Amino acid sequence: MADGPGQEPDADALAAQLAAFDVDHFLVATASSLASLAFAKLERAELGQAKRAIDALGSLVPHVEGELKGDLEHALASLQVAYATAVTGKR
Repeated sequence: MADGPGQEPDADALAAQLAAFDVDHFLVATASSLASLAFAKLERAELGQAKRAIDALGSLVPHVEGELKGDLEHALASLQVAYATAVTGKR
């Protein structure tokens, strides 16, 4: 573990922290981050990057359980529509 400011934690400490994560919470956090990133990329018209984030989100959402799954499904659908609109409008 890190002994003071500016020192990196050792590999064992990082492995212990990672093992303590709840997979469901990690999936929701990752999916939420991807959704935010995809919206930002769409706003900047970085369509290739937006598509990669949307596709990655689409891969994660089926694995999410719990009350936030519906919200993430809605976000995914909104992103897909926004992406299709952006691609169509660019032509």
